[in-house]
Amino acid sequence: MNYFDIFVIPFYIGTIFLFSVLIIKFLQWFIQIPKSGKKLIWKNIFSTKTLKSSRECFSECLLHLRIFRKNLRLGYMHTSIAFGWFMLIVVGKFQSTAATGEWIEPLHLAIFLKYFPVGESFRYAYLFGFLMDFFLLLVLSGLLVAIAKRIRPKVTGMKRPTKHTAFDKVALVSLWAIFPLRLLAESFTSGLNHNGHFLTGTLGKFFDLFLPLDLLQYPTWWAYSLALGVFFCVMPFSRYMHIFTEIELVFLRNWGLKTEDQLGGFANFELHACSRCGMCIDVCQLSTAAKINDVQSVYFLRGERHHTLSRKLTNNCLMCGRCEEVCPVRIKTNQHRLLTRTSPFETEGHRYDYLQPPQAPPKGEVCDSTTEQEHSVTTAFASHPPFRGGLGGLSYFAGCMTHLTPSIKTSMIKIFEKAGIPYTFIDEQDGVCCGRPMMLSGAKEAAQKMIAFNQKVIEESQAQLLVTSCPICYKFFKENYQLDIPVMHHTEYINMLIQEKKIKLHKTAEKYIYHDPCELGRLSGVYEEPRTILKKTGILVSIPDEREDAFCCGGSLANTEINYAERGNIVREAIQALCAADPDYLVTACPLCKKTFNKENVIPVKDIAEVVAGRL
Repeated sequence: MNYFDIFVIPFYIGTIFLFSVLIIKFLQWFIQIPKSGKKLIWKNIFSTKTLKSSRECFSECLLHLRIFRKNLRLGYMHTSIAFGWFMLIVVGKFQSTAATGEWIEPLHLAIFLKYFPVGESFRYAYLFGFLMDFFLLLVLSGLLVAIAKRIRPKVTGMKRPTKHTAFDKVALVSLWAIFPLRLLAESFTSGLNHNGHFLTGTLGKFFDLFLPLDLLQYPTWWAYSLALGVFFCVMPFSRYMHIFTEIELVFLRNWGLKTEDQLGGFANFELHACSRCGMCIDVCQLSTAAKINDVQSVYFLRGERHHTLSRKLTNNCLMCGRCEEVCPVRIKTNQHRLLTRTSPFETEGHRYDYLQPPQAPPKGEVCDSTTEQEHSVTTAFASHPPFRGGLGGLSYFAGCMTHLTPSIKTSMIKIFEKAGIPYTFIDEQDGVCCGRPMMLSGAKEAAQKMIAFNQKVIEESQAQLLVTSCPICYKFFKENYQLDIPVMHHTEYINMLIQEKKIKLHKTAEKYIYHDPCELGRLSGVYEEPRTILKKTGILVSIPDEREDAFCCGGSLANTEINYAERGNIVREAIQALCAADPDYLVTACPLCKKTFNKENVIPVKDIAEVVAGRL
């Protein structure tokens, strides 16, 4: 039997074009992956990581469970369209096979089966018809939510929709047209043939009462095919490229690839997996507090993808990680921003004479319950075994911002002395910045010079442990330095001192709100230690915006474009949320956060080291 009509040609043109572009692009990106990345792929492709990737594709690319956990209505919208369309294709394939009796049939038949005279006498015809109507209804319900979201975002719990490009708009309109046109085409055909099921059959009978179905049926099938063809042709150049790229990204990520120190290759898979859902806009404090609505991750990634990046797009960002936390695809936007940032500082012939060779490390102090005695670094560390998770000798790196908030530095020295811990104060006098602020500004050469300098100082201190009070330094030491010793933030170290009974604290009835600094909490995963400490010193009050959802203080060194007024609005928004429970103290674990909050706050702000030092 002939199962062909010329109206399917637009569908074929779109399908062939789409997969040709996908194959070319994916091959180009794969070629750009470095040899180390390709080795990871071959190493893990036949492992359980592939099975894990398959499960994740089902749970996230089809069911969108991450979106469900963040926003139920938005999750339903994505799931109903993605899973419903997938099931229409799968069930449609089995339906066409059952109808024709052949496993291999023309590609278009599963899509346009109802138009062709296959009858309904084949096995399980009623079940197939019911399922096809059910999944079409599921997609249409999601489509209604999507249209409502575009007209009134609050319907889905969002504040504002994403601004689209021309290709996005064409793709969106054609996508919105596909399923209503399919419903009409199948209903008109059902009305003419007096068949169909609960959806198409019922509508077919209804339309047959007052419409010339014999005249409308064929043009509607043409329109349906054209809508599919247009959507497939513009998909690779629109937000909907994520439908295929996200699948590739899941497998590559689970095989061990990630965006490190270069764009291209894996970074392109990550870049094109952004669906521009807009979830990053609603959580961005630049949007909610500073009313800046055109630099969020969705617009930055779009600019990077289309090579239209500006300094404003790359640099007007707190890089706090709130957008990464809600991203359903888990795109590491901060790393993309770092790699695209440049600084005029690098091109001005800047001299690095200030980076003099490190002198002998300053002396540390050893204190016990009875005496205080100064020791040289060599003597102090020779008297203690190598650090093996306990409390051996350490090097303390306060960090630039800690020196600007000296009460934190003083508190840490008091804690070291009380615990009787030998320490080397690396940056007490002639210290150099860890380098992360320079890296964030795009001055990568300057940052590398600082890394090399500090690396040598730390190595020559002969410490078994590096402790810092600054989360910015903490993250950078752990991720960008090649250190052979553990790195701890002072919250982790103080908690260890308490657990090993090196210090004792007395508890009061004071009420604390704890603010999770971005670089310590969301970007480094340190949440429990600060809370454990504070529960031993007072009453810790839980708030909605904490842990992964914590606000940035607004003082981020990563944003070099924001003005003073806009930054102030961000600070005030964060303080208002943090202090809603009327605490006695706002406690943080970052000198920059403390300094920023102190400019605007109406209640006392303390670093956790200050709280501990006052409760010894």
